[in-house]
Amino acid sequence: SLKRAIMELGPTGHPFENLVGELLKLQGFSVKVAGIVQGLCVSHEVDVVAERSGRHIMVECKFHNEQGIKSDVKVALYVEARFQDVQKAWQKDPSHTQKFHEAWLVTNTQLTSDAIDYASCVGMKAIGWNYPEQGSLQDLIEQTGLHPLTCLTTLSRSNKRVLLDKGLVLCKDV
Repeated sequence: SLKRAIMELGPTGHPFENLVGELLKLQGFSVKVAGIVQGLCVSHEVDVVAERSGRHIMVECKFHNEQGIKSDVKVALYVEARFQDVQKAWQKDPSHTQKFHEAWLVTNTQLTSDAIDYASCVGMKAIGWNYPEQGSLQDLIEQTGLHPLTCLTTLSRSNKRVLLDKGLVLCKDV
């Protein structure tokens, strides 16, 4: 199953971040995975920085490798607080090297209703396994055909781990 294959990308979230980056590239974004951005108060590790048509997006990827875990409102609050810190640095100093117009939260699990409500209220795009109704993580993977190599039943679990450790994430990479 696709959901199980995505959970097998762990235990770290880095392969999931690469998967999200590749999905965004197919939507016409230029992408940088894993970067440090200075906010007004502190620096932040940003999972994916995406840009298209002059719009810069800060993407937080929340990866879970266990069934039943949901990304809750605390995650959405955390993403929004980081976005606000970086945005304040940019507004205070327009020559600041990184600007963001939007924050996105992408998770391989479900989002709680509070997380969805909060994200909607503050203008944050939220993508979960089955949210939104059109354009969920499952939809994006199936529409693009960018399946993780952990979908391959011909590879053993240890072979998959070796490939992931070498930075390969997608079936097409193999």
